[in-house]
Amino acid sequence: MSDNDEAPIGGHSRRAVLKTGGLTATLVATSGVLGTAVCEDAGAAPPAPATEVTLHVNGRTHRLTVEARVTLLETVRERLRLTGTKKGCDRGECGACTVLVDGRRVKSCLTLAVMEDGREITTVEGLARGEELHPVQEAFIRRDAFQCGFCTPGQIMSAVACIDEGHTGSDDEIREWMSGNLCRCSCYPNIVDAVRDAARERA
Repeated sequence: MSDNDEAPIGGHSRRAVLKTGGLTATLVATSGVLGTAVCEDAGAAPPAPATEVTLHVNGRTHRLTVEARVTLLETVRERLRLTGTKKGCDRGECGACTVLVDGRRVKSCLTLAVMEDGREITTVEGLARGEELHPVQEAFIRRDAFQCGFCTPGQIMSAVACIDEGHTGSDDEIREWMSGNLCRCSCYPNIVDAVRDAARERA
């Protein structure tokens, strides 16, 4: 052992300082690795549970396995490839994703697919009968009730429900019951005209 090994450093021998420093460095390095692993494990989302659902969409039955967190909108668009239903705000504010579930209008971005197990779902693709358009679709074309067309599927689905619900007694009533569907192109007067025309045809 050399004299330098026992030379005091701040009241401690060089050997003690080197041993302590080496031990500290090892602990820091190890804890960093372990800490990273713990953080990664804690941050990793556990796999979402999946469940089987049966959806009756536009007259066809689909049996699917979906994660419990998947929305009806995602299921219709991504799994069934029915892309007429649009993903707009994804917060239930614009109405572009409106579909009918057992005849009721539903914003599919706010509805989980598992919640609609066994129900009858109608998207805009299910309204026409072959080459024969639904009266609401015909009225929207006749009244030029769209421009960019992005909101149109949701507007049409909501209009079908609005008529079936009997909320077409006046233009003001139509506006009130169609107010959950936004049109960024501001075709509202033409939309009201189309809904009123289609309601008269269905009467």
